[in-house]
Amino acid sequence: MEPNIYSINFQDSKEAEKNLEEYKGKYILIVNVASKCGLTPQYEGLKQIQDSYEKDLQVIGFPCNQFMGQEPGTDEEIQTFCKTKYDVNFPVMKKIEVNGSNTHPLYEYLKSEKTGILTEAIKWNFTKFLVDRDGNVIKRYSPQTEPSEIEEELKDREPGLWNFTADISTGVLQTDNVNSV
Repeated sequence: MEPNIYSINFQDSKEAEKNLEEYKGKYILIVNVASKCGLTPQYEGLKQIQDSYEKDLQVIGFPCNQFMGQEPGTDEEIQTFCKTKYDVNFPVMKKIEVNGSNTHPLYEYLKSEKTGILTEAIKWNFTKFLVDRDGNVIKRYSPQTEPSEIEEELKDREPGLWNFTADISTGVLQTDNVNSV
């Protein structure tokens, strides 16, 4: 049987076995993250799109320490950082490797589905992969791509899905996913 993205196991931060099966029917944004990187503030944007589209999108972070040692902490320290600094509301899994001989099978699969410019290798922290509702890897984003840019692309993919209302008196933007799964 040919592997698919839902059949690849990984561990959460407490080392429990997981896979992406529970997110079937949603878009999934997979990101290799790091806490001591210049791009670490992207956690804010990732949290925001998770909040806005929780019914139809799941963000998942995979910490990696392969880029200048920018994720040196233990899994427990990483979880504490994500919660206290950014109040992260999406799962941040057990630290993995995304390149080299110890590349995690999920990243082997992602890179085989969507290569980068000139190479398959992940070039830096916060490289992002978007998986559609059927488990197809549809796009690979560079580390510099802000989560808000991905949000705009999602709106273009399914224009009727994301509805917005704004309360002008409070400045609050509210989303209502009318076609939720």
